[in-house]
Amino acid sequence: MEQHKLPNATLIIVLSIASIVLCWCYGILGLILSVIALILANKSANLFKANPEMYTDYNSVKTGKVLAIIGLVLNIMVILMFIWVISIIGWDAIMSQDEELIRERMEDYLNNQ
Repeated sequence: MEQHKLPNATLIIVLSIASIVLCWCYGILGLILSVIALILANKSANLFKANPEMYTDYNSVKTGKVLAIIGLVLNIMVILMFIWVISIIGWDAIMSQDEELIRERMEDYLNNQ
């Protein structure tokens, strides 16, 4: 029986690595890429489990899934960090880009700790 590569194995790796690299784009773009990579990895894993002798490259899919989970966690952490910063500084100070106001709010936060 001829063996075939699992579908999207390379795409899963690429999306997973991109989700890690792009986690500093406010976490949103990387989050989307990691979720897509996880969905594709789960589909490929289910395909492999249904007929393992027909497919190769399962290790690439497993690696991509691990990288996608790492990307997902990193992106969630970045989103939470931005929410935390906005809650401390305030959206109005961030949007005004007033450095003095931002510094003042950070000093108030640090002094109240």
